[in-house]
Order: sequence, then structure tokens, then C-alpha cells
Amino acid sequence: MENNPEISVILPCRNEEKALLFCLQQIKKTIADNGLSAEIIVSDSSSDQSPEIAKKENIILLKHDKEGYGQAYLEAFKIARGKYIFMADADGTYDFNEIPGFIKYLNQGYDFVLGNRFAGKMEEGAMPFLNKRLGNPVLSSILRLFFFTKIIDTQSGMRAIKKDSLKKLKLQTAGMEFASEMIIKAIKNNFKIKEAPINYYKRKGQSKLRPFSDAWKHMRFMLLYSPLFLFFIPGLALFSTGFMLMFWPGLSNQKFFLPALMAITGYQLIVFSMFAKTYSIAHLKEQSPIMDKLYKYITIEKASALGIIIAISGIVFYFLAPELNEIKNSIVALTLITIGVQTIFSSFMLSILGIKNK
Repeated sequence: MENNPEISVILPCRNEEKALLFCLQQIKKTIADNGLSAEIIVSDSSSDQSPEIAKKENIILLKHDKEGYGQAYLEAFKIARGKYIFMADADGTYDFNEIPGFIKYLNQGYDFVLGNRFAGKMEEGAMPFLNKRLGNPVLSSILRLFFFTKIIDTQSGMRAIKKDSLKKLKLQTAGMEFASEMIIKAIKNNFKIKEAPINYYKRKGQSKLRPFSDAWKHMRFMLLYSPLFLFFIPGLALFSTGFMLMFWPGLSNQKFFLPALMAITGYQLIVFSMFAKTYSIAHLKEQSPIMDKLYKYITIEKASALGIIIAISGIVFYFLAPELNEIKNSIVALTLITIGVQTIFSSFMLSILGIKNK
């Protein structure tokens, strides 16, 4: 192992005794054949013979025994000394002869390189049918839609990143959603990203993937990082539909509460989207030109004044509207007053969230 390596090759390992030796030998051969300056780190939480195998191969064994795909990487990042970080699973599915190609792209100025298994040779049976035809394509499509990227294989485990770039991401998730977190934060940091074709093979040993729970973790994380799709779009749909139905002439008194509920709930979701976006700008250092322009025109004073006007409009409507439709009038007035009060106090909350950390 080099004293000052250029590359840190990190393998997360949990009970990979059937594949680990194969992976380590392939990595060592690739390093030697290409004259690379590299260290190999096995980040281990195994209960099988994997640690003993790693020790015999004269590599860096980081024995932490903390479960989780992301946790294995987070622990290894703490000790990695390389200028470049290369990441791949220790299950025999990836070809470590790809390492020089990934480093070449980083040397060309890319911040982050991802392997695309669908653009290379995929061995028959390497990826389960549901993962290949449903799970991976669906999750990748959602991530592309939510975060406006062209990345095809968002769940690929073979990646390389500059260490300086990695530090900017401030990664936190411990589970499989780590893969999505890394891409999403790279996109939000405007990294120069390259997707490279790679080959993919049958794993050696038992898979630890839990298709449905792991897919949900990815989906949940993407929703949390995309207030546009989690809050704003559903909120706008509910608010618009609710208000239109409230003034629909043929709607009966008995059904009138539903449109009011839709309008109030929709408006609250829209406000939530602004809370989330404001927090991400002020505290997660995200960039949003649209919100920056919006904040110049919408101040706490203007928003509060608008809320007061809406609330007063509801009160006036309640007392001055004809008594012919008293139930409808009461619900409309209640809706306007509620939205007005929400607007007033939400403007203060947005100001609190917008206070930036030093």
C-alpha cells in the first residue's frame, strides 16, 4: 500500500467471504498493471470469514460492525487518504479493470463518475428480473424527473469522485438510499457528472437487497429532497380544484365542506413547499434563482398584509353575503379566514427559516 496514495478504493463488506478474495485480487492486479498509486479499504461489518480474508491480503481493514450500505462508506471516508475515491461492491458483480477509466474521467475535470450497467455488457441473471425491468428503471426515472438529470443508472454501485468534491456533499444516510443521496446532492452542487458504460456480472454469495423496503427508502429520500413534487404540485392541484368547486353553482350544501377542505389543505401544502425550499437555501446552501427573485418582491410585511386582507374579506363575506345560502357562505368565509391566518403566520415562519447560518 502507498503511503500517499492518489486513489482510495473502498469496498463495503458485509458477509462477502465468497467474493471478497476475488475482488481484492482483481483490484491489486489492476493497480499493478496500470501503475496506479492506490490504497484498498475494506469497510467491514461481517460475521463470516470476510475480515480474515482481508487481513491476509495486506490491505486496510476497517472493522466497525455498523450495519448499512451508506454507513460502510461513511466510516471509510473518514480514513481515506486518496485524492480520488473509487467505490464498488465486494460481491463480484463489478469489473475492477474499469478503475483506470473512471480515474481518467476525473483527471479530465469531471467531479463525479457513475457506472451505467445498462450501457455495458450485463451477464444473464446478474440483475433480478423485477429489478431490471421495474425497480431500477422506475427509481431512475423518478430521480430524473424530480431533479432534472439525464442519469440512466442511478442505482449503480460503481462510482468515483474527487475527495474535495465528496466533502461538499456532507452525506448522511446510512442505508441503501445513500446511493440516491450522493447523486441528488451532486446535482444540487452543480457537479460535472459523467456516466460511463460498465459490465455487470452475477454476484457471488447471497444478495442482501430487500427490494421493496430498499426501494421505499430511495423513494422517501427523493420526495424529502424534492418539495416541488412532495408538496407544491399536490398542493396546487388540491387548492385549485377546491376553490373551483366552492363556486360551482350546482354543488349542494351537504358536499360543500369537501372543496373547502381541499382548498385549505392544498394551500398548507404550498406553504410547506416554501418552508422546505427556504430551509434548503438558507441551511443546505442550495441555489434557487426563482426563489431569490420571489423573496425580493414578497417580504414579511407584504405577506402579512395580504393575509390580513384575505382574513378580513372572509369576515366581510360572512356578514354581507345573502342569507339564502347560509351554510355555503359560512364555509367560504371560514376558508378565507383560515387561509388569511395561515398566510400571516407562515410569513413569519418563512423569515425564521430564512435566517442563514454563519
